[in-house]
Amino acid sequence: MNPIVFALRRPITVLMLVLAIGVGGSYSIFRMQKDIFPSLNQPVLYVIHGYGGLDPKQVEGLITNVYELFFQYINGVEHVESKSIQSMVMLKLYFQPGTNMAEATAQTVAYSNRALSVMPPGSLPPYVVRLDAGSLPVGYLVFTSKTRPVGQLQDLALFRVRPMFSGHGGDLVPPRRSAATSGRS
Repeated sequence: MNPIVFALRRPITVLMLVLAIGVGGSYSIFRMQKDIFPSLNQPVLYVIHGYGGLDPKQVEGLITNVYELFFQYINGVEHVESKSIQSMVMLKLYFQPGTNMAEATAQTVAYSNRALSVMPPGSLPPYVVRLDAGSLPVGYLVFTSKTRPVGQLQDLALFRVRPMFSGHGGDLVPPRRSAATSGRS
């Protein structure tokens, strides 16, 4: 059957189909994610602690075991994985789905600081990091020049290019220098 003839014979049906598509489209647009990366919300924290001069067995005995004992008391911990290497330990804390990760991070930092009291003398506080898609860079910029030295490239990258891409830099157009600010008269 010809679609035009169908539309002329059943205008109410066609009107209802158009309204359904319009309402469904509007609903989809407002419910759509607005971020580049999907929200993964993996409930995982990393604790990295370095202590120079220890072999992996010493790291495991003096540092890793202490952390594993203290981390048992953090709310929502599912399990802890650890890897002891030369002069360093990396612990990966898995939490139950739906755990408030801000609270879990605060508890992990608190228990890490508490564990420092029984660590070897001179132990520095560990790094507590939550890695997810939002904490990874979208891209990298590489600067090379045959005429400018490395120090000048670093200055350009830090003080001219970086502000253009940061949230505080505003436009992606660098500010122009006037004759008064560039030192010319």
